[in-house]
Amino acid sequence: MNPCEKHKARGRTPWKLVLQVLKIAIITFQLVSFGLSNEMMVAFKEDNLVTFRHLFLKGYKDQQLGKYALYRRADVNDHIYYIINKYIDLQNLTFGNLAYETVGGKYTPLSVCQEKYRNGSIDPEDETFDIDPHIDKDCFSVYPMQSFGHGGLSTHVNFSLDFERLISVRVYFTLKTINLQTMRHHELPDCYKFHIRILFDNCAHSGKIMVGVENDVKIYECRDWNVEGTSGKNDYLLLSFDSVVILSCFTSLILCMRSITNGVRLQLEFSVFSLTFYNKTVSWSDRMEFVNGWYILIIASDTLTVAGSALKIGIQTKYLTNYDVCSILLGTATMLVWVGVIRYLGFFKKYNILILTLRAAFPNVIRFCCCVAMMYLGYCFCGWIVLGPYHDKFRTLDKVTECLFSLINGDDMYATFLKMRSKSYMVWLFSRLYLYSFISLFIYMVLSLFVALITDTYETIKHHQQDKVAVSVLQAFIAECRDQPDSGRYQINSEGVSCCVPPYCCLGVN
Repeated sequence: MNPCEKHKARGRTPWKLVLQVLKIAIITFQLVSFGLSNEMMVAFKEDNLVTFRHLFLKGYKDQQLGKYALYRRADVNDHIYYIINKYIDLQNLTFGNLAYETVGGKYTPLSVCQEKYRNGSIDPEDETFDIDPHIDKDCFSVYPMQSFGHGGLSTHVNFSLDFERLISVRVYFTLKTINLQTMRHHELPDCYKFHIRILFDNCAHSGKIMVGVENDVKIYECRDWNVEGTSGKNDYLLLSFDSVVILSCFTSLILCMRSITNGVRLQLEFSVFSLTFYNKTVSWSDRMEFVNGWYILIIASDTLTVAGSALKIGIQTKYLTNYDVCSILLGTATMLVWVGVIRYLGFFKKYNILILTLRAAFPNVIRFCCCVAMMYLGYCFCGWIVLGPYHDKFRTLDKVTECLFSLINGDDMYATFLKMRSKSYMVWLFSRLYLYSFISLFIYMVLSLFVALITDTYETIKHHQQDKVAVSVLQAFIAECRDQPDSGRYQINSEGVSCCVPPYCCLGVN
């Protein structure tokens, strides 16, 4: 029985329904609040990363085609010295609120480390080489605002690169700043610590050294803060609201687990009754009708919400900084909460057809997808090994799966055909046969069959609702239940038919 039917039968207020509706509102508000805060944090991190690229990469330009790379030895040395000089003179260059990290009252240095093979000699002319695969690491440090006097940095730092053995050069340093834009949203500013890594990657030894900038961010509460007109009340309100969310979800979790437990107990009693009095074994489909799948969905949503809210409290109190995990938990929980709204639409017969179609078509769709996956993987492996050397979209296995999935949906078709290199006529001919066969098979056949499965299930359920075709053995058994309860907890309708919850009344349970 749904909450409306229970209210009519028992005259009791559907507290679980009220609680679920309340949860939709408060969880959505919590997600929006966290999303706005997370959006500011992400934008601040990305803006600082762009700033670091402009400050420390020589000649860097926004939206440049391809990745930042170097091709000459002099450029590599020049860029390393350029990074060091900009780091030393940072506070005179940038107008951002950037500062050096201090530990024990002393500045932390910038470190430059090169990784190279221990020993090795390469002679491409004679086609010979002798390499020791063990890797050595050499480093030196430079402190902020350090003066090198006459001759500059290059005359005071003994650092040379052996490009024949060089694997990579890594530059490490740490900078601090404060995110002031949160004050516009009535939030206290956070202190940020950026652990910046600049990598010169020469692993391929192809004459092209890739240069990239990465930063790990640590967010923490500033040691001493004072904002006029602010006393931190907003933080306390948010913490109190998150506590209310956890309490409501925990209550919902207990109620749903109680309902599932009662359903399982009722299913066991019905199985014993059917076997004892009718000598019949209850099928799994009838057994599962005692377990409400929506309650399982709610339990999963409540568990994720409680975990995400706990992480959110930790982030707000600056004990934790893992925004990604918190975003995944809260986002997934909110998605499940809103998907659960379909359950309440299912109380109306005209809206219930979507749920019935999804439930009936799901087994056939899963079996169909398993069969199609075998063909899809075959095309993925074939395209990766044959077309990978000639096409960027087939260079790695994950790119192949993304490219083929895009082709199924009709995206970027012409560009995929156009970018295929025509150096080898055999490969070009194979690429055409490969792409034409894949598109024809999956778009014209597989997708059509997939849609046909859903459509056929929808039409079947639609006819069943119109013709009132009948129901499972369990539902037919329940329909025959006409015993009048004497517990006083159920109301009697005008025709004198009991509204008891079968099969308790049929089992004679008071």
